[in-house]
Amino acid sequence: PLPSNNNPYASFGATLARDEEQNLWSTPHDVTHTEADDDRVLYNMIVVRNQLDKDSEEWQKLNYDIYTLRQTRKEVRSRWKHILEDLGFHKEADSLLSVTKLSIISDSQNMGKARDILLRLSEETNIFPTSWELSERYLFVVDRLIALDAADEFFKMASMMYPKRPSGERVDDTQKTPQR
Repeated sequence: PLPSNNNPYASFGATLARDEEQNLWSTPHDVTHTEADDDRVLYNMIVVRNQLDKDSEEWQKLNYDIYTLRQTRKEVRSRWKHILEDLGFHKEADSLLSVTKLSIISDSQNMGKARDILLRLSEETNIFPTSWELSERYLFVVDRLIALDAADEFFKMASMMYPKRPSGERVDDTQKTPQR
């Protein structure tokens, strides 16, 4: 369609702003987000923030919360990618983690097993932060791992790399063994 004001670049900034607002995950122009509950929460936070005055304390707090949520999502995705790469899925890691609105469960009989593994991952490992609500996105990823016969190995690797710690215990740089 031709633009009404004969300037082909007139809507360019608006398109970029719209694309950025739809960026519900962590990177610009990320088309892999789904319409899951956690996406709606983030989207609603963005909508509310955009209705506030940028100089207000509420805007700053909401902006920080949005940033924190996106960083947490990035961290979780990075953990999953790291495990997948350690299992030998170097080239496939990104595609295994890519979930879109068009993604489907490969075998409906795997749904129960995928839910069980995802629940075990959340309860028995620290692959997800303690405040994390399970994302439907990772149900699709676990389903793919089941289809590849790699779900049990993924769980074992996650248990070794991100073991569950008692709720007051933290790991920081002073507790790590020095590299030689």
